[in-house]
This record gives sequence, C-alpha cells and structure tokens, in this order.
Amino acid sequence: MAAKTIRVLVVDDSAVIREMIVDSIADSDGMELAASVASGKEALSLLDQLCPDVVTLDIQMPEMDGLQVLDEILKRVPMPVIMVSSLTQRAADVTLQALGRGALDYVAKPGNISTGKGDWRDELIRKIRTSAPTSVRNVLQIRKDRQRRMAARRPETATASATASSSDGTFIDSCITIGISTGGPPALTSLLSSLKPPLPPILLVQHMPGAFTESFASRLNSISRLTVTEAKAGHVLRPNHVFVAPGGQHLHLLRQGDKVQVRIRGGALVSGHMPSADVLMQSAAGVFSARCLGVIMTGMGHDGVAGCAAIRAAGGFVLGQDEGSSDVYGMNKVAFTSGHVDRQWSLGELSRVIPRQCRKIRGKSGGWGKGGDLGGRR
Repeated sequence: MAAKTIRVLVVDDSAVIREMIVDSIADSDGMELAASVASGKEALSLLDQLCPDVVTLDIQMPEMDGLQVLDEILKRVPMPVIMVSSLTQRAADVTLQALGRGALDYVAKPGNISTGKGDWRDELIRKIRTSAPTSVRNVLQIRKDRQRRMAARRPETATASATASSSDGTFIDSCITIGISTGGPPALTSLLSSLKPPLPPILLVQHMPGAFTESFASRLNSISRLTVTEAKAGHVLRPNHVFVAPGGQHLHLLRQGDKVQVRIRGGALVSGHMPSADVLMQSAAGVFSARCLGVIMTGMGHDGVAGCAAIRAAGGFVLGQDEGSSDVYGMNKVAFTSGHVDRQWSLGELSRVIPRQCRKIRGKSGGWGKGGDLGGRR
C-alpha cells in the first residue's frame, strides 16, 4: 500500500521564503503543495477547503501575526504546525511562545540564503515528514495536563531561582545530562519548574539555533528554583545549576583538579545536530563514569542514543521519558528499544525520580546502581 502523500500549506509573507519552501516540497517524494499564501487571513479562509496535513507558518506577518494564526488553526482543526522563524531575539521569544501554545516544531530561516539553503531544506523536509503523522490533538491534551499540574503546584514553585550554590573550588563528583528535541521547550518548562535543590549540576542539550538558546535559558530560569544559564566556555560546574548548550556549538566537559569546566567547540554535526546530546553525554561519561545520570526525552531522530550507551557502559544510569508523555516518541524510543535506557517514566514522574536517583549516589561507592527500589517501566 502506497504511503499517504503529505499535503503542506505554506504561509509566509516573504516571496523568497515561500519559493524556497515550495521548491523544497516539489523536490521531495511523497509531498505535495496544498497552497502557498502570503497572509494568515488567507490561510484561515482556505483551511477547511484544503485539509492540509502540515502547515509551515511565518512568525511575523501583517494583519495577523503567527501566534494569532496558530491559535486559530489549533482551535479549528488541530494539525501539525511548523513555525518558520528569523534569527532575531524577538523572533526567538515569539517562537518559544508558539511552541508553548501548541506549535509542534520550528525551523529558523537561513541567515545566508545562497550558502545555507541546502541544510535548511533538509531540516525542513525532515521535520515535515516527522510531524505529519503526529496527533496534535493528543499533544495538546498532554500539554494541557502538564499545565494543570504546574498550576496546582504554582504556590510552591513560583519562587526565584536558587541562590544556594557551591564555590568554584567545590569538588563535583556527579552530574545529570539531558538530551531533548521536538517538544522540548514545554516539557522542560514542566520538568524544571518541579525540580529543586539540592541537585548535582545539570547539562542540557535542546536542539536550537544559537540565537534561541540564551532566551530559552532565561525563560527556564524564570520558572525554576535551579539557576539556569546558557553554557559559556570556562563555566565551572556547580550544584543546583543548569547549563544549556549554546545553539550551533558542541558542549564538552573537562576536569581540571577539583573543578569541572565547560568547553565549547564548533565542528561537524553529530547525529545530525550541533549541539549534540551524544557529544555531551559521551563527554560527561568520560569525566564522571558511574556517577553520571543520563535522561533522554521527547524528540525526533536518534541523537543521544550513543550517549546513553556510553553512560551505561561507564556504569551510569539512564532514565527515559515514556511514549505517553512525549510529544514525539523518537530519540527516547530508539534509545529504549536499543537497550540503552534502564527505566522509562512519564514526564511528571521524572521530576520525582531524578532527585531520588541522585540521592542514591551518596551512599553507593559503585555508582548509581541498576534498578534499586525504583520500579518503573522497562
């Protein structure tokens, strides 16, 4: 039986970007253009008639901006929407809002159309293909449930970021690494609003361009009792701090005496990404061995799978987000089915299990221990 053709509605007020997206769709097997329009109003007027499978939606448009159009699409017929964003601070802020309001994913417009077109096209087509079969109605329900839980605990968690921290000279003997992609911003908002000190340092890879990660870290910092910051070269790991890998660069770790420092490097894409969860997790496993906790969460692709394997090979422990609470059960599914995840948990349960696993390290010279009394889904 032939696979269903993916129908794409393109909404962008830039004729150049519209042409790039339309050409990319025309050159891709199994896709067809439903329509290409220059305004949100026109898109909404055609929505019921066209019945697209995926919408690519510009952030900044006249009359109705991308957020207004997104809200109206999801109210009428929930379907996968991929935001198309420019690489500016304002666009980054609006894109993060869109992801929180129900957009499934985003692509950043190429900074240089003549040189960056090929990689951009590949990313766009990959995200359209992955998004098309996703039940956005289920995703929206998952996110509503998260927001309800967050609202119920708001009096407890709506405090400023933790100020308690170690000095730069404190010996760090453990860390948490998190790899996450599609669906990451709302999932991390839920997770980091629940976690609280004391915790070892957390290193986080969320697939994002460089213009987005500083704004993203700032947003997470505003809702967390941990201190969240974009990782910079030379940062020293400290307890109760979350270091977000900067977009477009890989995050490595290096122990120097009693300190562990951040190293930021460019280079080639690893597992299709930079920053890469595989790079971070493999580096952390090399520094912390059995005292490294890996967490692999929602996202398309396979980044983080090799990293999870490296953590377990070093004697560490790996937690995975389960299918039911994931926007896209991709990276975490591959890691789990490949045998590199010790336990799977729902997003809500992870905020309880992560600190519990961290407490186990204090009394176990052999590392995190496998299984213990945590139960969980294999």
